[in-house]
Amino acid sequence: MADKFDVIVIGAGPGGYVAAIRAAQMGLKTACVEKWIGKEGKVVHGGTCLNVGCIPSKALLEASHKFVEAKHDFDDLGIQAGDVSMDVKKMMARKDKIVKNLTGGISGLFKANGVTAIEGTGKVASAKQVEVTDQDGKATTYEADSIVVAAGSVPVEIPPTPLQEGLVVDSTGALEFQETPKRLGVIGAGIIGLELGSVWNRLGSEVTVLEAMDNFLPMVDGAVAKETQKLLKKQGLDIKLNARVTGSEVKGEEVVVKYADADGDQEITFDKLIVCVGRKPYTQGVIADGVGVDTDERGFIHVDDQCRTSVPGVYAIGDCVRGPMLAHKASEEGIMVADIIAGHKAEMNYDAIPNVIYTFPEVAWVGMTEQDAKAAGIEVKVGAFPFAASGRAMANNATEGMARIIADAETDRVLGVHIVGQHAGEMIAQGVIALEFGSSAEDLALTCYAHPTMSEAVHEAALAVEGHAIHMANRKKKK
Repeated sequence: MADKFDVIVIGAGPGGYVAAIRAAQMGLKTACVEKWIGKEGKVVHGGTCLNVGCIPSKALLEASHKFVEAKHDFDDLGIQAGDVSMDVKKMMARKDKIVKNLTGGISGLFKANGVTAIEGTGKVASAKQVEVTDQDGKATTYEADSIVVAAGSVPVEIPPTPLQEGLVVDSTGALEFQETPKRLGVIGAGIIGLELGSVWNRLGSEVTVLEAMDNFLPMVDGAVAKETQKLLKKQGLDIKLNARVTGSEVKGEEVVVKYADADGDQEITFDKLIVCVGRKPYTQGVIADGVGVDTDERGFIHVDDQCRTSVPGVYAIGDCVRGPMLAHKASEEGIMVADIIAGHKAEMNYDAIPNVIYTFPEVAWVGMTEQDAKAAGIEVKVGAFPFAASGRAMANNATEGMARIIADAETDRVLGVHIVGQHAGEMIAQGVIALEFGSSAEDLALTCYAHPTMSEAVHEAALAVEGHAIHMANRKKKK
């Protein structure tokens, strides 16, 4: 039997590594198990988010956006840039460097906080034991008073479009293109599909997005989703809704995709195809048979509101449990669980988790949409303000989009905040804080905002809830 720990965390993604660091900070002897092999053939920390998800995709989104700005928008600002070109290989190398810096940074944080990093594939062998198998196949069993499963998720594959390296890829493969494809297909108009489609559209690809559902971004506030669809279409993304992919065939260096829409069977040819139809929990083989941890038919581990599984002392967090598959949700669950294990009281407000789509403009929201509230039988009042009326947005050459606030008509409590616009992902934090503290729309309206800022749009939207917006004409209320 190897070392005994107070806590062993399986997985070093944004849920696992945060849980491990927090547990160590609480004075618990902590280990974190990770199996991810990086490009240099060594185990790296950070999980999907740092290695092939949030961070590398944002590096490409930022680089491609700056390219578009330099190519099309600098002239409006009086900047003469001449011919602008993109070195895709150099962009990719920068992305890889950022990933390497951050994953290495986690290893440094483990050392600084006294977390023991264990390399290999972790499995919950019993309520108090974790079996780790290294790259050579050697298995070692560790004891722990508490175990945290943070195994994450993997992309979903679909039978009509089997992956083929370099041609039909998932989101991971789409981050490795070394040149811009002329014709790019994206299956799925969700967050990942729109972000990756945006990157390559900006760099010159003809991008077609095939979405089986007949409504665009159904989880987003209706008015914001409609505005986002209009803006992305204007940028050149051809988004085909109600388009169900039925098959694909690789012919040489091309991919022929068959799909069905309202007009019948269709066929379209691409140079590259990205499959972005969602993610599924990575839990198969993570828990030994007979341990007693309950999972559902999709592989999600059953947990309570504080991430306890059906086995005392075993917790699960992040993408392998219910709730949105978001890095920051996993991190907060990791902190909550570590605090509980250390004997403190802790909980998480699942109603105040922000969501962001990092297209340009960004789309961000927290809380209920107007549709959610109405479906729940809640009478609402809505305030909205367009960035076209914002002085800072004009100065930034970023007047597209709006801010919307959904408030309870009876209590004035803020139910949801929804933004499409430049820096929406940063601005949504004020909406999260408003929900966390149970703010009213009046609270936001009475808050002094700095001028000129993009955030003033949120202030004006709060004022508009009662028809008191200053920098736009207010709709007259029905008597």
